[in-house]
Amino acid sequence: MARKRSASSNIPPFEGEGTIVDTDVVAEIESSYLDYSYSVIYSRALPDARDGLKPVHRRILYSMADSGLRPDRPYVKSARVVGDVMGKYHPHGDGAIYDAMVRLAQPFAMRVPLIDGHGNWGSPDDSAAASRYTECRLTSPAMLLTDGLDEETVDLEDNYDGSLTQPSVLPAAMPNLLVNGTSGIAVGMATNMIPHNLVEVVDAARHLLANPGADLDDLMRFVPGPDLPTGGQLLGMTEVRAAYETGRGIVRMRATAEVGPLPRGKSSITVTELPYGVGAERVIAKVKELVTGRRLQGIADVKDLTDRQLGTHLVFEVKSGFSGQAVLAELYR
Repeated sequence: MARKRSASSNIPPFEGEGTIVDTDVVAEIESSYLDYSYSVIYSRALPDARDGLKPVHRRILYSMADSGLRPDRPYVKSARVVGDVMGKYHPHGDGAIYDAMVRLAQPFAMRVPLIDGHGNWGSPDDSAAASRYTECRLTSPAMLLTDGLDEETVDLEDNYDGSLTQPSVLPAAMPNLLVNGTSGIAVGMATNMIPHNLVEVVDAARHLLANPGADLDDLMRFVPGPDLPTGGQLLGMTEVRAAYETGRGIVRMRATAEVGPLPRGKSSITVTELPYGVGAERVIAKVKELVTGRRLQGIADVKDLTDRQLGTHLVFEVKSGFSGQAVLAELYR
């Protein structure tokens, strides 16, 4: 059967004034890709250096401040905050907004938490409870980021539907980007900055204001290296300095552990601090895998005694006849 001719086939060719522009395909692709990349970076993926926040985090803090959820006020349901943010400033999924909120409240993820969470806000090995079960309010450091919004300190812009205004950036009296670090993946680029000590960063900033010509060595007298919320041992200051100097590099960490005696001539290895972003369950699972595969010898038992009071507390019981220090060296490998 013959096919019917589409309506578009009856449209006469375009007639009238017009211009055909010859363009290089490679140049056009590069330009369009950069425009798209910038749009992704600006709208959601990477933080603003001025307040250290991605748009979703900025909108959460602004919405909470605008609702009066100050540190001296009662907690409110997290679901209410998520709804306010989604309805007024961030028309995306409630799950994405709540995940961003959770990170701001976790002391093992943030050097200085910006949300004071009440309830189960997760652990390095487990996710937080649903937003209908948790409560929140701002912390005092978060107020340093938002204070001054009513004094015309920053520019305001329309929200997504033009019905409200929101700050393009927070006033940020605290150097949040350096203190809490950040991570983000955009189109063709990414960033990953680790946290630093607030007092050290402020001291370095004051020194730089008083001495604009200060070099990296001067500033590293105040900020000798990262200060991670989970602790751990920093390896290789040369690599840290190179990262500060070039903006690129690798910071190597390892757990903090000590060898102690046990009855009957045995010994144990107690781990009290883990590298940033590493959970206790992940470590235990990996050690058990190595022991089962006979790639690690000398471990008789593993106990996870981690709790809110002790913090991280992993105990590895060393077998008789094995040196605790030797086994610890193998674990570090």
